[in-house]
Amino acid sequence: NCFLQCRLSCLALLPLLTLEERCNRILRNMEASLTARDRVGIQDFVLLDTYTSETACLDNLRKRFHENLIYTYIGTLLVSVNPYKELDIYSKKQMDTYMGVNFFELPPHIYALADNAFRTMMSEFNNHFILISGESGAGKTEASKKILQFYAVSCPSTKVLNNVRDRLLLSNPVLEAFGNAKTLKNDNSSRFGKYMDIQFDHQGGAVGGHILSYLLEKSRVVHQNHGERNFHIFYQLVEGGEEDLLRWLGLERNCKHYRYLVQGNCAKVSSINDKSDWKTVRKALSVIDLSESDIENLFGIIASVLHMGNIKFEADARGYLLGIPNQVLQQGLTHRKIEAKSEEVFSPFSVDHAVYARDALAKAIYGRTFSWLVNKINESLANMDSSRKTVIGLLDIYGFEVFSVNSFEQFCINYCNEKLQQLFIELTLKSEQEEYEMEGIEWEPVPYFNNKIICDLVEEKFRGIISLLDEECLRPGEATDLTFLEKMEDKIGGHPHFVTHKLADQKTRKTLKRGDFRLLHYAGEVTYCVVGFLDKNNDLLYRNGKEVMRQSKNAIIKHCFPSTEPDSKRRPETVVTQFKNSLVGLTEILMMKEPWYVRCIKPNEAKQPGHFDDVLVRHQVKYLGLMEHLRVRRAGFAYRRKYEVFLQRYKPLCPDTWPNWKGTAAEGVRCLIKHLGYKSDEYKMGRTKIFIRHPRTLFATEDAFQVCKHKLATRIQAKYKGYKVKGDYLKQREAATKIETCWRGMMARRERQRRAWAVTDLLICSRFIKGFMNRHQPACTDNSEYLAFVRHSYLTRLKENLPKTILEKDSWLTPPPILQELLLKAQTSALFKGKKENYPFSVCRPFADTRISGPPQYSVPVVKYDRNGFRPRLRQLIFTQEAAYLVEEAKIKQRIDYSSLKGVSVSNLSDNFLILHVTCDDSKQKGDLVLQCDFLFEALTKLSVIVNNVRFDIQPGREGFVDFKSGQESMVYRAKNGHLMVVSL
Repeated sequence: NCFLQCRLSCLALLPLLTLEERCNRILRNMEASLTARDRVGIQDFVLLDTYTSETACLDNLRKRFHENLIYTYIGTLLVSVNPYKELDIYSKKQMDTYMGVNFFELPPHIYALADNAFRTMMSEFNNHFILISGESGAGKTEASKKILQFYAVSCPSTKVLNNVRDRLLLSNPVLEAFGNAKTLKNDNSSRFGKYMDIQFDHQGGAVGGHILSYLLEKSRVVHQNHGERNFHIFYQLVEGGEEDLLRWLGLERNCKHYRYLVQGNCAKVSSINDKSDWKTVRKALSVIDLSESDIENLFGIIASVLHMGNIKFEADARGYLLGIPNQVLQQGLTHRKIEAKSEEVFSPFSVDHAVYARDALAKAIYGRTFSWLVNKINESLANMDSSRKTVIGLLDIYGFEVFSVNSFEQFCINYCNEKLQQLFIELTLKSEQEEYEMEGIEWEPVPYFNNKIICDLVEEKFRGIISLLDEECLRPGEATDLTFLEKMEDKIGGHPHFVTHKLADQKTRKTLKRGDFRLLHYAGEVTYCVVGFLDKNNDLLYRNGKEVMRQSKNAIIKHCFPSTEPDSKRRPETVVTQFKNSLVGLTEILMMKEPWYVRCIKPNEAKQPGHFDDVLVRHQVKYLGLMEHLRVRRAGFAYRRKYEVFLQRYKPLCPDTWPNWKGTAAEGVRCLIKHLGYKSDEYKMGRTKIFIRHPRTLFATEDAFQVCKHKLATRIQAKYKGYKVKGDYLKQREAATKIETCWRGMMARRERQRRAWAVTDLLICSRFIKGFMNRHQPACTDNSEYLAFVRHSYLTRLKENLPKTILEKDSWLTPPPILQELLLKAQTSALFKGKKENYPFSVCRPFADTRISGPPQYSVPVVKYDRNGFRPRLRQLIFTQEAAYLVEEAKIKQRIDYSSLKGVSVSNLSDNFLILHVTCDDSKQKGDLVLQCDFLFEALTKLSVIVNNVRFDIQPGREGFVDFKSGQESMVYRAKNGHLMVVSL
């Protein structure tokens, strides 16, 4: 409960914090808490010792206001003082802080009230409402927005739920645009009452909503007092509307051109950005599911109202926006249809009657369009699921209004506040009395101002002001506002809460004009001017005007003026009667729900941050009924709390209850207060709660607890430090044991590996010796490792001693027998790698010393192609130390001395052809040889080793041609051009 219930949560309420963090939190708050009462006031008015003093309440509000603490409790009622500046207390982090927290655990906040209403609804599965009231400009609309935003963030989130959430949130700017206006007291004053039900499913998700509107101030459409504006939407359309839209609507971007927008002489307001608000409204209209056609028709109606205000009953009426022919509209505004027996006669209006008819039609169009818009919003918020839902209602109603001149609207608004105050007191008294009865505590009567006498003065049948006003509006003859005043003086002249100039004494008469009457409301005296009461209460629309509207092609107008609407010759109910009936319906709705209250207070008239006007605030404290509510809440006892909560907090003050109490909570509390020395008249023990009569008793207990906490925190800290040190020691010992175990294991593994390595070394030496002994044998298991070692050793030495060219064969390191072929392969690589396509396939084939048996250096089978005709011949190519021979079955067909060998040519394709170029100086030589050799790379590598001095000069002489190309298959044939064609894959 407020400060005294301690933002210092007990350790049991902080399960997510470590023990050290809990102790630090206690210590930080202990030092501040003892002086907090004097520095920031009391967070709950119920704990004020002088609770009956208005001055004490004002001092407490002022002290908190200057510390930017704008919220204060009266039990579960929240008092909010408008700071007129931005405060950093509405962030997502703040919302998270207040979610799921006990109502009195944290400082007062509107989020705490919203969260507790929600959690109570979910746990008890019943319906609730939050009544937000206060003077115009006190922050009611903003409070409503904050509650909606909190539910939008705190409720479960799905695609469907997010859609409902967005519509709930965006219904606000739409309703504000069409229902709010600048007044003398507030730049964004709600000129209608709004009750919104938010529907929740069993999981707490917002699944729908419904809005009821009350008493839209339609008279503002056609008339505004000096310093006031019409409804926001008119200015937003003119200032922010797109050029194409304005052109279609026939509007100019200048508010001064429209009579309905300039009567207050303040079309521009520095605190209002009409262009920006227009964008917000356009977006919101789409989100709440209005079609483009509906939006066009809606703006057409708004523009038509502006045009109607400019009508001077000439031929310039713009009927097209309403979808009505000009002549029909003109007749409807200038003539009245009179039915005489079976005939209909159109009687022309006088100028005054025509102006009245025009304004009445403008008000009717706007009022019905507003109702249509509310219904469209309700359709978009409708929840189609038929399962039972719980609701939280938000009632954002106009506050008690007192202007220098108070007219019919202020009378209705203040009557509404009287009804709500009556409901407020009844519900508060009822809930308090029920709690006392449930706890078995004797109920003591509470003195409070019962405003039933004022409600009866206004609404009593046949004698109340409403009845007299309706009677005067409906009676035949020349009824005027003054005749209505005379009737009130005659019928209720002796009422103690009613006075007029005629009935007042000499002193009071000086403050009243002859056309005024004064009501002594529970909130104070209000003087009303009767001028306009009858006209505003009648709010008549000639039947001819309705018939004109029914001819409209505008879908919204056709809906608002349906042909099915009965044209009864009986006059419709007056405005005040309709309003009274709607308040009865609202009261019935609220009586079925559990109440929560937000009372908004305006600290000054200038909307200036930091300025606290004592006189103004005192007046609001009075008419908001805060003192009555405080007296009811106290009802003789300043504090009440469940036994479990009280014992959990204060049990350290008694040795018998600390640290743990073994019996029931009630017995523990009884033991505790006996130890503390409570007197019998200071408390009462209920069935589940303890009731403490005086705040000083609780303050003394709290102060003792603050002192005790120092000792308690020290003991907890000492225990915790010992626990933490012991824990650290155990962790260190465990860590040392683990390290020692790991070290010993590692050393044992190393020793085992060392022994294994010694055995491995012996086996390696044994295998090496056996391999050496079998090195000349073919590769086998016994010598495979040794041969691998020999190859590796040779290649390592070769890496550092490579010859500069492959022709320096004497400079190559002498390879071991198993690597003789490797040297030949290296030379082959130098000759052909990257130069001939099938080089990669040759490397994997081992080279042989010779392909035929015999003493030559190298021999290989080849195919020779004749010089004439290129016929293939099988031959053997043999390389000796001095010459190359072409042999057929042991017969030498041609001898080529290496001295006459000019060079060797191969293609870069994958064929196996080579051409030996031979000089023709010797008559024995027959010219170049064209050969095909399957072992081309091996043969040419052998040739390059044997003949290390070959010239590659090309000499002129007889020529033959061999053409090479790639193809699908390998073939050799003589081409048509006489060339030898070699096709390779």
